[in-house]
Amino acid sequence: MRHLLAILLCLLSPLVLAHDMGQMAKAPELGASTAFDSHGRLWVVDAVDGHVQLRHSDDDGHSLSAPILVNAQAERIYAEGENRPKLAFGPHDEIYVSWSQPRAKPWTGFVRFARSLDGGAHFSTPITVHHDRAEITHRFDALAVDGNGRIVIAWIDKRDLLAAEAAKKPYLGAAVYYSWSDDGGVTFVPERKLVDQSCECCRIALATTPQGDVAAFFRSIYGDNIRDHAYAVLTTQGRAATATRATFSDWHIAGCPHHGPGLAIGADGTRHAVWYEAKTQPTIWYGQLDPGHPPHHRLAIAQAGASHADVAVHGHDVWVVWNQVSAAGYSLMLRHSTDNGTHFGPARDIAQSTVAVGSPQLLQKNGHVFAAWNTADGFRLIATESTP
Repeated sequence: MRHLLAILLCLLSPLVLAHDMGQMAKAPELGASTAFDSHGRLWVVDAVDGHVQLRHSDDDGHSLSAPILVNAQAERIYAEGENRPKLAFGPHDEIYVSWSQPRAKPWTGFVRFARSLDGGAHFSTPITVHHDRAEITHRFDALAVDGNGRIVIAWIDKRDLLAAEAAKKPYLGAAVYYSWSDDGGVTFVPERKLVDQSCECCRIALATTPQGDVAAFFRSIYGDNIRDHAYAVLTTQGRAATATRATFSDWHIAGCPHHGPGLAIGADGTRHAVWYEAKTQPTIWYGQLDPGHPPHHRLAIAQAGASHADVAVHGHDVWVVWNQVSAAGYSLMLRHSTDNGTHFGPARDIAQSTVAVGSPQLLQKNGHVFAAWNTADGFRLIATESTP
């Protein structure tokens, strides 16, 4: 019974599978990504009517500009919480946007990319990132820019599942692939496989290390459908990247819980992570990753009704936000640590909504921390505690 309840709580999110299953009534497309550029301007990217749209704000989200269309020609777009358009900036505030495009067959997709070199006034014609063009899953893209200005994109890919099925060999889940661009997004190198047997539809978290590399934290599959997480540095020169198991909850579930993790890496190299599991009851965990070993300072941040957490770090301050559902609607919850994640203060309710909400995202601007929250009533940027 507990296992069934856990799965139901996963699936009750208003954004889970409605977009993937065209025959079902659609939930609001609330998948959005946000970021501050180097001048402190806030940018918001989401999707509407077949277009990825970009808006900006110079007053910390109180008002948003008219939308700029990233793709001039309309196409289908995944735009729910786990599989939403992504946004990142180059070293000179070049605007990079990626998204997953549904194909004709169910649960398939291509990873798409476009860029603007003039502050969003014009965008390049979108390109497909991966060289493989089979009509299979290439989706749940994650986008980051490394310390050298290299654009890195990772995604979930099912080419190896199809190959295994053709060879009548067992294969659980999907795989994680990634690629990068050395020329500012004009082209991407042939994709590399990071790992086999990842979860099929949990988002991939990316963060930059103090050395400037891009690290990935994602739900993988171990043994007979143990859905724990792995950590890897997405190498772009020479040696192959290696994924190492990083959580050890031993949650056995024969399906995707549709709850990806969050990752933030401090200047001291501490890997702060949040993730969801429901082995006994739905729980959002915080821990400091030590790949190959159980996380340090593991803490149950929130339990029943909690979902879709994010984490941020600045100095010794660590913040965790998540959605909390109740009979009254949704609350955006926050916990804050001032000692680098060793201890956390009590949960605080920092915003409420009686309508559907997207997954929250933590942002930083000059040491101040904000939570971006897209709701069916509109986009909201909520200030939290700030560091000096």
